[in-house]
Amino acid sequence: MAILTRSEAKGILDKVLKYSRADGASAQLSGAETGNIRYARNSVSTSGIVDNIELAVEARFGKKSGVATINEFSDAALEKVMRRAEELAKLSPDNPEAMPLLGPQKYMAVNAFAKGTANITPEQRAKAAADSIMAAKKDKVVAAGYLEDDRSFAAVANTEGLFGYHVATSANFTVTMRTENGLGSGWAESDVTDFADMSTAATSGIAIDKAVQSQEARALEPGKYTVILEPNAVSGLLGYMMSSYDARNADEGRSFMSKKGGGNRLGEKMFDKRVHIYSDPADANVPATPWSEEDHMALQRIDWVKGGVATNMPRSRYWAEKNEEEAIPTPGNLIMVGGDKSTEEMIKNTRRGILVTRTWYIRMVDPQSLLLTGLTRDGTFYIENGKIKYPVKNFRFNESPVIMLNNIEEMGQAKRVGMWGFSAMVPALKVRDFTFSSLSDAV
Repeated sequence: MAILTRSEAKGILDKVLKYSRADGASAQLSGAETGNIRYARNSVSTSGIVDNIELAVEARFGKKSGVATINEFSDAALEKVMRRAEELAKLSPDNPEAMPLLGPQKYMAVNAFAKGTANITPEQRAKAAADSIMAAKKDKVVAAGYLEDDRSFAAVANTEGLFGYHVATSANFTVTMRTENGLGSGWAESDVTDFADMSTAATSGIAIDKAVQSQEARALEPGKYTVILEPNAVSGLLGYMMSSYDARNADEGRSFMSKKGGGNRLGEKMFDKRVHIYSDPADANVPATPWSEEDHMALQRIDWVKGGVATNMPRSRYWAEKNEEEAIPTPGNLIMVGGDKSTEEMIKNTRRGILVTRTWYIRMVDPQSLLLTGLTRDGTFYIENGKIKYPVKNFRFNESPVIMLNNIEEMGQAKRVGMWGFSAMVPALKVRDFTFSSLSDAV
């Protein structure tokens, strides 16, 4: 029941909007069937399936609006949710930044659905977990992992004639491997649209190698180092940067993109000339919903940074009208163009440096310089003369992604990774003068 066809979804949305007595109304219908399996200490602990559909209705009277949600779709229920949204709208204060409902939008055709993921069975999830656990037992390490697969749809409509429908699938697998003595830890991730493209055994093998190699870590003095950041280490920092990459934040002086004296730094060279970051909902590697979440504006391919120059920033319809500029919706995915080098090749080209598997527990220190602090985790290694010499204790870092993207020495191949707020493809990066501020005894 979690996936409705285009006609089924449109039928429900058309019906609920016909009940509107407001000046205008919009509705969003979404549903997903999400399966999962979780294991720890080389033993499955939980598994399950969550199946749900929800309808959210917004009613508007002038600049007042109210939202109500429901998960039943009889005629009586649909009329009830619309009446409730209208009641709440009448009680709400005016929103001075309210914008009129959008008319019909031309949404891109996005192929984000794979039958292999949509039809996954409990037996397949069990085998995926077993492949990882058996690999761990073979190498005498302890596995903890989580696999989640999802098939979903979203449909939007309003009383001005807008309608959109989108279906998608995804599967994400993360695993941590620990040595039996507790002194080594490794981690790896696989994120795909089609479950057929995932090998939990291969992903687990990466984590096992890191766990075994990371035992007996040595302490290095904090300071500035050349680092090779694997894609999952890059994504943590880049995700923060792109979440702060907004025209209003910049224009109001609250961002690293703010210009002294007012305005923003669009058109300026901000990063290394090789930095190219863009969004494209129809990208085959990281397909995304073809409309923006906040107001259902149609998404298109757009460059955010090209040749190191800041070329565009998301700009809400309100802020665009206020400043007589073009509205640019917030994207659903991010793609940073990489190079053709593997991580192993970048290691071979490094005289002295540190390899970082991933970054975590990242927090903002200063929004205007985008200074972040966080920790390395699950495999940090010292490189000397083109080879990994030994594991090192984890570090706390204090670094800005802006500085990181100005200090690039080499770019690796891009990989699909999990990123907070976005679907993403990012490369491994070799970066000079990366600041480690202190040591962490955590494995």
